[in-house]
Amino acid sequence: MKPNRMKEKIARGEPALGCSVMVPSPQVVEMLRFAGFDWVLIDCEHGSIGPADVELMTMAADAVGITPIGRPRTKAAADITGLMDRGVLGVQVPHVNSAADARASVAAVKFGPGAARGLAAGTRPDSWGLGSRMPDFATAANAQSLVCVQIEHAEAIANLDEILTVEGIDVFFIGPSDLSQSMGFPGDPKAAPIAAAIDTALAKIRAAGCTPGMPATAETLKRVVGQGCGYVYTHLPRLLGAGASAFLKAR
Repeated sequence: MKPNRMKEKIARGEPALGCSVMVPSPQVVEMLRFAGFDWVLIDCEHGSIGPADVELMTMAADAVGITPIGRPRTKAAADITGLMDRGVLGVQVPHVNSAADARASVAAVKFGPGAARGLAAGTRPDSWGLGSRMPDFATAANAQSLVCVQIEHAEAIANLDEILTVEGIDVFFIGPSDLSQSMGFPGDPKAAPIAAAIDTALAKIRAAGCTPGMPATAETLKRVVGQGCGYVYTHLPRLLGAGASAFLKAR
């Protein structure tokens, strides 16, 4: 079981910077590592990435030393465990609105009594069953796996105090886009009620001694990190767009 360097970095209080990828491409995963990113978000919720693609992308991540995190299609246990069995080192679970949702997310990632994650012999994270003993693998997997839950609905904001009490969660990620939609300002996370809700949520997460997460751009990164976010990512199209714009303007 490979060490989760991203999880270690966050535990040291250092921001881990990643990039979201929505298209199936092991090559892009490699490029992101060589460009200096700590981790890659393999986005199956909004992208066109299938299970076999996830496996190849995690192989590329392991080869170059970038941490692969998966965003499942839904918060259903089957979608979460399917990603874990392909070899991601953690998941960013969408639409977690209650403590019950949060507990279910943890149970789908961790092995143990009452867990929703099936323990199967011969999966890729277990070195296809050709590595360590299964008890040792289960222990290592629980220690290395990262659980991030997305707080992205008005209901989740209202239930945040309860959600923060759930054990086994490493990151509480604020999703501005869906939150803006849920609160009646679709696509406008800068609207005063949304901005206030985000600031309050971040303060509660920090006060609970937990790690907040947020998306960022080159323009907002300093502010997001300054708000205590240790789990931060941008999007691949933004990187391409910024590079293309700089190149074309150079004419």
